[in-house]
Amino acid sequence: MELKNLFFVLLFLFCLNSNAVNDEAILSKKPEKKLSDYELFDDAIAQIPAENVYSYILHSALFSDYADKHRFVYVPKGKKAKFIPNEVYEFPIGSALVKTFSYPQALNGGRMLLETRLLLNQESGWMAHTYVWNKDQSEAYLKVTGHTHESMLYYLDGEKKYIDYRVPNQNQCKECHLKNDVIMPIGPKSRNLNFSIQYKEKIANQISYWMKKNIVETHIPLDLIANWADGTAPLNAKARAYLDINCGHCHMPGGSADTTGLNLNLTETNAMKLGIYKKPVAAGRASEGMKFSIVPGKPNESILLHRMDSLDPGVMMPESGRKLTHSEGVALINDWIISLK
Repeated sequence: MELKNLFFVLLFLFCLNSNAVNDEAILSKKPEKKLSDYELFDDAIAQIPAENVYSYILHSALFSDYADKHRFVYVPKGKKAKFIPNEVYEFPIGSALVKTFSYPQALNGGRMLLETRLLLNQESGWMAHTYVWNKDQSEAYLKVTGHTHESMLYYLDGEKKYIDYRVPNQNQCKECHLKNDVIMPIGPKSRNLNFSIQYKEKIANQISYWMKKNIVETHIPLDLIANWADGTAPLNAKARAYLDINCGHCHMPGGSADTTGLNLNLTETNAMKLGIYKKPVAAGRASEGMKFSIVPGKPNESILLHRMDSLDPGVMMPESGRKLTHSEGVALINDWIISLK
């Protein structure tokens, strides 16, 4: 009788943990070779997360060659992320931030998964790993040196387009995620999450949902940042939101571009630090003879806009993470500079 009871106890425990995230893999110094080994998804192809892994959406998101992004967060049971005003939540050790990039392959909803990036918070700090999806979409494999998906089909405004989509190497990932010489997350801040999205069971405010699920401490969220693509939002709010998420993680105190003296973080209020009549520190040929990062009323004389619009590897900004010019972003910043007269 005792053996029979033991069997059912073991069976129950197995079933209880069958869909559990692989905490040991998240904390391991040696990354797994396959994305599936982390057990972060119930259905990776459909991007359905495992139990206790939650999707999230940023109100204003980074441009990545028009790729769609599917974001997820995992916090170990019994731990909570801490709220830090105007900063990324301070996630506990054992947490994982997951971001999958994809292109729609048909207008009826079909899509091709390209890569899944993991940020894993370990005892030694955050570790960044990239997993590239194979052609048959059966698995994503660890790639340290980067990868190119050649002639990838995607749709833009209903029109078929093709791109050689570049997956960054590990060093390029670090360029964007470095703060004070350590890897840090970029997107999940209170001001970029304080709105409602559709969850499996209901529509809910993301931060309220996180608090209910006990993955973040109770706090009063910050006001929501503007969505740079929202046509009804004020121009200045949209432009500052765009610069914050696309440029501010490097161009900020402690960021990888802090030596430039250009601070494009949302909280910056000093006009010169924002680039207005600021001379470049070492732009070289990237300045094309222009004198200032931003000349109010004169986008054609503004280095910042010129570098956003360029595809020259020695001129373009950001330096990595894109092969295309973000026409909508360039148009937004162009209009904003004109408005600064």
